Amino acid sequence: MLMWIIKRDLLLAMRRQSDVFTILFFFIIVVSLFPLSVGPEMNMLRTMAPGVVWVAALLASMLSLGRMFSNDYVDGTLEQMLLSPQSLSLLVLGKALAHWLVTGIPLVLMAPILGIQYDLPIEALFVLTITLLLGTPVLSLIGAIGAALTLGLRGGGVLVSLLVLPLYIPVLIFGAGAVEANMAGVGYDAHLSLIGAFLLMSLVFAPWAAASSLRVSLE
Repeated sequence: MLMWIIKRDLLLAMRRQSDVFTILFFFIIVVSLFPLSVGPEMNMLRTMAPGVVWVAALLASMLSLGRMFSNDYVDGTLEQMLLSPQSLSLLVLGKALAHWLVTGIPLVLMAPILGIQYDLPIEALFVLTITLLLGTPVLSLIGAIGAALTLGLRGGGVLVSLLVLPLYIPVLIFGAGAVEANMAGVGYDAHLSLIGAFLLMSLVFAPWAAASSLRVSLE
C-alpha cells in the first residue's frame, strides 16, 4: 500500500509537471537573485550562502504543501482512504514521501550547482547537499501535519505557513550551521546528528499526527 500511494502520487505529479517546475524555478530564482543584489564580494557571499540556500529550499517546499491532500479531498479519494482497512498513518507517510521525491530531491540536486555562485568550496557543497538530503524529508513530514490540519479551510495556504514555520526553524538552524561550521574548520558532525534525530522523530510521530489531523478535518 505504501508503494502504491507513492507510485500514484508520482504519476499524478508527472501529469502536472508545471507545479513541479514552478517549485524548482522558484528555488533557482531566489538563490540566484542574492548574488546579483549583494555584489561580487566573495567573503560575504560565502558567509550568507548556507542560510540563503536553506531558506529558499524551505520556502520552495512550502509552496506545494496545500496540494498534498487537497486534490484527494476534492475528488473523494481521501474519504475512501479513511474507510480502507489500511493504516491511515501509513497512507500519510506514503504521501509525504511522494511529496519529498517530487519537491525535495530536485532541490537537493540543484543546490550544489547553485552554490557555485557563492564560491563555496567543494567540501562545503558536499555538506550542504547532505544537510538538504537529511532535512528536506523533515520539511515534507512536518508539512503534512499542517496540510492535514488546514484541509478544506479557506486561506489554508497561509495557515499552513503559520503552523509549520516555527517547527521548521530548528532544521533550518542546524542545516545552515553545519555548512558554516565546515567553512570555519569546525566539526559539523553534531549538526548532522541533530538533523538525523529530527528526521527519525518526524518519521515516527508526523504520520500519526497528520493522520489524526485528517480525521478531525474530515469530521
